[in-house]
Amino acid sequence: MSDVSNEAFAVVVNDEEQYSIWPHGLDLPAGWRPEGRRGTREECLSHIESVWTDMRPRSVRDFQRSAASR
Repeated sequence: MSDVSNEAFAVVVNDEEQYSIWPHGLDLPAGWRPEGRRGTREECLSHIESVWTDMRPRSVRDFQRSAASR
């Protein structure tokens, strides 16, 4: 089993503005794009924790905003 603490990861985001990490250098799954941050697993997860403050998918946030403005 490999030690992931020294592996490089990339922060990725999908169209719903949900974040994850992905091993750097591997092809991304469909629907995901690089967010721009790379580092260790811990660095990437720390970054996600600081920027992903609303866990609701974008479509849910948009729907709730439009319902509230009616």
